[in-house]
Amino acid sequence: MMAVSQVAVCALMCALVVVVFVEGMPRPGPPARVGYAQHEEPLDYHAHPKYSYKYGVSDHHTGDIKSAHETRDGDVVKGQYSLVEADGTIRTVDYTADDHNGFNAVVSKSGHAVHAPILGHERP
Repeated sequence: MMAVSQVAVCALMCALVVVVFVEGMPRPGPPARVGYAQHEEPLDYHAHPKYSYKYGVSDHHTGDIKSAHETRDGDVVKGQYSLVEADGTIRTVDYTADDHNGFNAVVSKSGHAVHAPILGHERP
């Protein structure tokens, strides 16, 4: 009988050690939030819009040549962009937009068109 009680006490002690070990383990917290950080200051959706930007690309290897610039002050937007067309001419677009006149664009072309020769077709 003595051996059975020793086995029971040993089993009870092992179970108690497991419970204490599991209770002492750190518990997982709430899942991490995924998204944007909270803003400390409120956004002003009625602020006066004002910006200016400019960019350009000049890749002579691919023929990608273009540029653009734009400015905005309140409800008035003015800008220009230009690009080299496939025939070698340059298309330039000057535009304005405001709440009185709406959007207006003036398109102009400059340069002379150059067409590649047709290959593989011989004339008799």
